[in-house]
Amino acid sequence: MQKKIRAGLFWFVLLQPFLDFYWFYNPPLSEIFHFSIPTIFRIVAVAVLVGLYFSQKRSWQILKKQWWIIAYIGLMVVYTIVHLWHVRHFNSISPNSYGYSAGQEIFYLIRMFLPLVIIYLTEASHFSEKTVIRTIQALVGTFSGIIVITNLFTFSLGSYGGWIKENIFGWFFGPHLSFFYTASKGFFNFANTTSAILFMLVPLMAYVLVKEFNWINITLFTLQGLSMVMLGTKTASLGFGLACVIFAIAYLVHCFLVKDIKFSWKLVATVAVIGGLYAALLPKSPMLSRSNLDAKITETREKSKKPESEDKLNKKLAKGLKKNKGAKRRKFLVTFIKKYYPNYSLNQKFVHKSYPYQRDPEFWHKVMKWPVASRLNNRQVEQAMLDQIIHKNNSSLDKWLGISYVRMSNIFNLERDFKSQRYTLGIIGTILFLGVYVAILIYAIVYWFIKKNCRTLLISSLILANGLAIAAAYYSGNVMDFLTATIILGFFNGYMLSQVNERKKNKRIA
Repeated sequence: MQKKIRAGLFWFVLLQPFLDFYWFYNPPLSEIFHFSIPTIFRIVAVAVLVGLYFSQKRSWQILKKQWWIIAYIGLMVVYTIVHLWHVRHFNSISPNSYGYSAGQEIFYLIRMFLPLVIIYLTEASHFSEKTVIRTIQALVGTFSGIIVITNLFTFSLGSYGGWIKENIFGWFFGPHLSFFYTASKGFFNFANTTSAILFMLVPLMAYVLVKEFNWINITLFTLQGLSMVMLGTKTASLGFGLACVIFAIAYLVHCFLVKDIKFSWKLVATVAVIGGLYAALLPKSPMLSRSNLDAKITETREKSKKPESEDKLNKKLAKGLKKNKGAKRRKFLVTFIKKYYPNYSLNQKFVHKSYPYQRDPEFWHKVMKWPVASRLNNRQVEQAMLDQIIHKNNSSLDKWLGISYVRMSNIFNLERDFKSQRYTLGIIGTILFLGVYVAILIYAIVYWFIKKNCRTLLISSLILANGLAIAAAYYSGNVMDFLTATIILGFFNGYMLSQVNERKKNKRIA
């Protein structure tokens, strides 16, 4: 039975890239059921794996001894009940309470819980290192292979919408199109999610290269770097270089301080060549193109004639507000924002859809007073909208229990995980659902330092991978709420936990 569970988990993890294909989350496939097909499949698959695991009498005996797991599940049940009770009523400017649905919220909580189940099952399944290495190779090969092939043949989805019109060769010899038409994400749904996954996999693939130095792994590592530059996000494009540097430090520590591996000039020379190719591509990459454009837009709007027009508009606005009072003031402000919000560099989607200006013009009036750079910072505006919504609800429990994922997603997803969940789940929910990943990471780091047997390059690589995933989630968002990323993260968390638990007991690992 244990072999069946391991095999099931192995193939389930390898399916994740294919379950993240764009078409599953958009019409017509997204409209077949009330919830997405991949999520339904994942819930059923995890339920089957849990059923297989607990069909063994030994599994129940182990669980009875794990009082902390039982206590955690109890806390989770209590939190879920209280959270659903709290978010069912909400004072807002939205006539439909920002589209809140109890059914969708329960579905979201189940989605957040699934990766935690994967952690538990993986830790209990005792995967061999060889199987995990094959898992890493398959994931890197699938994600990177799809991105690179679709880019070369120019039939990739663009990382920032639409389809690409220029492949990697066009960066050097083509008409040099905007990053909208060059940054490519293959067939995957969210560029940020894919970026975080590949970022997490860099130290793991580097470990595989150290462990099995051959042409297959050299090719996979090269493809990974290439695909991350093609993605065009900062997390991916800069992340490959950053992760390589961090892993190189870990490698040297293990070679000369821990002394559990031998230094290889052949390996270092190979990685240096790959790093050189990466460095040569970066200046022509979509990421740099986007960064340069963003900088130019900010500079233009701060130093060109724009501020002059803003000064004139500000005088017109001040005059109109002074002249109009009460209901007339509100009417004047609504008309003014409708006409001039583009002049203030405000995002159309935010102003019209996320938090409509007609319902709270005073909020947008405050935002219009911000510096240009702040108004162009989407994350800052997203957070301000959410803060305003919580202010309108006027409940001290929002801080602890959240306002619900459904509400936030119907406003706008805050692109900064952990902060995002603080709004949707509250502080308590964030600790219960996301604190597990941080706790396991800290646990592994502590035992790496205090237990000599835990100081292996494999455990170091797993610590780096899981740490980078958490860092990417905080930096770019769209990770911890998305099952493709969290199931893969859960698998490597569970494997890291099993490695530490077995090695701290001085057991020999297969």
